[in-house]
Amino acid sequence: MQRSVLFNEISTACGRRFGHATLNSPATLNALSLEMIDRLGPMLSLWADDANIAGVVIDSVGDKAFCAGGDLQLLYASMKETPPGEIPLEAARFFEREYRLDYQIHTYQKPVLCWAHGIVMGGGIGLLAGASHRVATPRTRLAMPEISIGLYPDVGGSWFLRRSPGKSGLFLALTGASINAADSRFVGLTDFVVPQEQKEHVLTAIAGSKWFDNTERNSAQLSHIVLDHSEHGELAESNIRKHFDLIDSIVGHDTFIDLARRLQILSQDEDTWLSGAATNFVKGSPTSAALAFALWRRVLHMSMADVLRLEYHVSVACARFGDFAEGIRALIIDKDRNPRWRPGTLEEVSESYVQSFLQPPHPLADLL
Repeated sequence: MQRSVLFNEISTACGRRFGHATLNSPATLNALSLEMIDRLGPMLSLWADDANIAGVVIDSVGDKAFCAGGDLQLLYASMKETPPGEIPLEAARFFEREYRLDYQIHTYQKPVLCWAHGIVMGGGIGLLAGASHRVATPRTRLAMPEISIGLYPDVGGSWFLRRSPGKSGLFLALTGASINAADSRFVGLTDFVVPQEQKEHVLTAIAGSKWFDNTERNSAQLSHIVLDHSEHGELAESNIRKHFDLIDSIVGHDTFIDLARRLQILSQDEDTWLSGAATNFVKGSPTSAALAFALWRRVLHMSMADVLRLEYHVSVACARFGDFAEGIRALIIDKDRNPRWRPGTLEEVSESYVQSFLQPPHPLADLL
């Protein structure tokens, strides 16, 4: 039976070791399953507690994707097996364990090199975003396309997209736009761009180096190794940098409905990247868009832990109501790409409905 995550340890010149975790489900584009999560978390804990482990590398098999997102088949099955209005327990368990893993990476006390080659979406960005050394390749393509499946940019997306330059993070949350390596570095999702062909050389350099009983020194040395192998040629242009001022004016500082109207107009733009992004918004779930906007406003001064706690409640609420299951049905199950969103328009998404996701009812709320 194929293991969903492969574990290895890299011996180094000083006797210390690097942990090496490899996502191993190329047939699903390394989609993040509950089994993967349950294997990664405990191993990261073991490596964290081992004084002879100097750092960790996370990568994947295959040439197409680092991780194309979470296990939507599992989430869909959980939602369809649950009576309307009740909490899909398997989906709730998935979100809890996934977010714990994301937080574990964000707060890891040793250097973590995440090699994100190819497609990186949703839950894959959750693994990438918290690493100390985040590597894209010239062929990396990232997106948080949850608006197209009735969710919203979770896995800490409310936190790290809020910290992107200007309004670029909100633009990405609302449009699910695909971004390239230069974009990812500009918005702060990756730190280095290294050709995929250099990966084995980077691992060899890690093995050939002497490491220390000092996290700061190890982190600096790992940075030098990655930089020595980085791409020094010209990358494809960053669309976000190119259109930065326009994006800030489109997203604006006024009401969500005003913003939405400008994005609808942008869907007719002659620039195919801009029009494609705006079209995703127009066709996406109105509830997802309203949630992404509400979270953007709420999380600015929140810690990562508090954001993940909030996202857990919102994600479970998304699993209880219809758009998330409907989005997966239209994109993955029936593949008709014709989701029937409810509510069907932004104007129909009331503030009280959005608040029902952000502040789930307490079972003792009726006590006086």
